[in-house]
Amino acid sequence: MLPKTIQKFLEKNKAKYEAIEHKTVYTAFDKVATLHAKAATVGKTVVVAFDGGIYALGIIPADKNLDKKKLIAAINKGIEGEGAYPYKKVDFASEQWMKNHIKGVDLGATPPFGTMFKYNLKKNCKTDLIFFIDKAMTKQPKIIVNGGRYETSIKITPAALIKLNQEAIKGSFSMAKK
Repeated sequence: MLPKTIQKFLEKNKAKYEAIEHKTVYTAFDKVATLHAKAATVGKTVVVAFDGGIYALGIIPADKNLDKKKLIAAINKGIEGEGAYPYKKVDFASEQWMKNHIKGVDLGATPPFGTMFKYNLKKNCKTDLIFFIDKAMTKQPKIIVNGGRYETSIKITPAALIKLNQEAIKGSFSMAKK
C-alpha cells in the first residue's frame, strides 16, 4: 500500500500509475530481481546536495551509478542564463538532511517527486527539489520507481513522472557500475 501522502499527491496531479506491492527490498538492484524486471526499467532515486545549499532529486537506471561530473555539467547547462553561479561540487545528501526534509516515506524508498519535498533555500524561502532524469530512463515505455515504502513501487510512464515534477533536467549522468 502506498503511503497516503504519495496517493494524495498522485491523485491531486491526476497521474496515471500502477501501485505494485512486493517483498521488502532495500536496493533498486534487489527490486529488479524481485520483480523480474529489466534493470533499465527500474529507477534508482538519488538525492544530492550542490555547493551553495541547493538540493536535487533524480532517477537513474538501477544497474548504473551516478556520474557526478556529468550531473554538474547538466545542471549548470540547465541553469545557464538564469543568473546563477555554476556549481562546482555535488555529493549525496546526508542521512540527517534526508530525515529532516524527506518526510512520510521510508528513508531508502524516496519516490522521485521533487515537488513533494520542500526545503529552505534561504530564510523564509521554501523551494522544491530540482528534478533530474537520466535519458536512458526516458526511453522506456514505463518505469518502476520507489513508492515510499520498502514494499511498494510505482509503475509510471517517464512523461507522467516528468509532468509530476513540473520540469526536469534530462541528461546522461549515469555510468556503468565498476
